[in-house]
Amino acid sequence: MPSTVKKFMDENNAQIYDRIRIKSSDKSFEGIILPKHKFSAENILIIKLDNGYNIGISIEDSEMEVISKSKRTKENIPKKKQDKNLPKITILGTGGTIASFVDYKTGAVSPAITTEQLVNSVNALEDIATINAEPLLSLASEDLNPSHWEKMATKVNEIHSNLQQGIVIGHGTDTMSYSAAALSFQLSSISKPVVFTGAQRSPDRPSSDAHLNLIGAAKAAMSDLGEIAIAMHETTDDRNVAIWRGNRVRKAHSSKRNAFSNPNEGVLGLVNEKIHWKSKYRPTSKETTLNSGFEEDIAMVWSHPGLKVEDWENITSKKKGVVIAGTGLGHIKSELLNCIEMTSKDMPVAMATQCLSGSTNLNVYSNGRELLKRGVVETYDTLPETALVKMMWLSKHHPNDVRELMGKNLVGELSNSRKLG
Repeated sequence: MPSTVKKFMDENNAQIYDRIRIKSSDKSFEGIILPKHKFSAENILIIKLDNGYNIGISIEDSEMEVISKSKRTKENIPKKKQDKNLPKITILGTGGTIASFVDYKTGAVSPAITTEQLVNSVNALEDIATINAEPLLSLASEDLNPSHWEKMATKVNEIHSNLQQGIVIGHGTDTMSYSAAALSFQLSSISKPVVFTGAQRSPDRPSSDAHLNLIGAAKAAMSDLGEIAIAMHETTDDRNVAIWRGNRVRKAHSSKRNAFSNPNEGVLGLVNEKIHWKSKYRPTSKETTLNSGFEEDIAMVWSHPGLKVEDWENITSKKKGVVIAGTGLGHIKSELLNCIEMTSKDMPVAMATQCLSGSTNLNVYSNGRELLKRGVVETYDTLPETALVKMMWLSKHHPNDVRELMGKNLVGELSNSRKLG
């Protein structure tokens, strides 16, 4: 406890979990004193209001009154005992909102809690599994890079080999689909499930989706699912957790709790009390196969009306491959065709669609036919982010076959179908 808040509490004969009334700036608040975390400023007291929300109040020029003393003591807080007869799973922490707290001075969300603290905060987990919690990384997902994808896959292989346990990976939602796709290529077969999950709201918020997502992911990690998956809210309410194929799903909303969607396939399953499978999936294998690592010098070019030849040249210079997120069926402005042809002579150039659903089809319009003639390959209904990860992986492990393999289904990332509706 920071000294300033601790002194303020001592002066008012208050302790953590006491019910208090505090007056600050002509406003009065009543609630339960909560423990502080390291991301709170020294002069901020955190209380839980009766409506369930937590707020931070500056103690400067404030008056406190203790309404009732807490009956909660260290002696009467039961220690959690794990049932050794329950299935065993590992939860790996990488950071993100699911492992964060709100700074009540600034309102910002910052990485704070450990994987074990997160697990201990979800009481329902102790009823369904014995948990081995390991912190692997502590990063916001936007700060992850391909070397971290390799580290995740290597750790998964180690756990599968040594512990034979299903794995839940706590991850930030912004780039979760990139990481899930990356593991799907590095781990083409798995002996136990690997399920990513995260949160749109930090665990200390009453509206947090972290707990339900974690429980749903844990249940999926105890199934026979042999594909890398993502488990997140199906809807904005707390009804179901959806299980998505990891290389076919994207974050489609910036803040809603049901942020993820698979625009071309739908869910693999829904989790509430049990898992209700909705689509076919690849079951677990006898062994986990690891082919880790990526070629990072791959460019992503977003097709748009203002894109110029010099933009293309600047983006693709010194790269070893290019993925285009094209408009519609897979198009880019005609004035770029010659420079794209020159690029495709030196490196693979693949076309995905930036549309929210559907497939590329370069045979329909003249622009698409010209792209095919000039060496561009289709990725069909592969999502652009997955196509980027796929080319990074192929360029590392199959550098002579990238053009051929970008349009072939390797681990469930494309269907090769032309979806018209």
